[in-house]
Amino acid sequence: MAAESGNTVRVHYTGTLSDGTVFDSSRGGEPLQFAIGGRMVIAGFEEAVLGMAPGDSKKLTIPAGEAYGDHDPRLVQDVPRSELPQGLEPAPGMQLTASGGDGREIALVVTEVTSDSVRLDANHPLAGQDLTFEIQLVDIA
Repeated sequence: MAAESGNTVRVHYTGTLSDGTVFDSSRGGEPLQFAIGGRMVIAGFEEAVLGMAPGDSKKLTIPAGEAYGDHDPRLVQDVPRSELPQGLEPAPGMQLTASGGDGREIALVVTEVTSDSVRLDANHPLAGQDLTFEIQLVDIA
């Protein structure tokens, strides 16, 4: 039986960046379960599973534009430190959240800190990165 749209599948995967850095993996834990066509994972990952049978493995690279998008410089802003919550000591790599105009939470990463301001990046942390996945289909529900 081959995986097709609408199936719920369980896969083991390891995701790496172009320099070989592992950014995520299900190895050593439970397989990732998702419905094909349910938009629970990035489209290229979902498409790669189509046609696979339990036990099949595959390696593929998904270009940045088809994964989390290209890095958008418009989503990077310098904010005066005075606008941060009192007592917060920002540091590069720190993750923060803010409320958007529509009330949704926005994930931000501190990328630079000066005495007067903090540079915040609202891009997905994997934006601008080509992603390579090694996928093994465990089963089809």
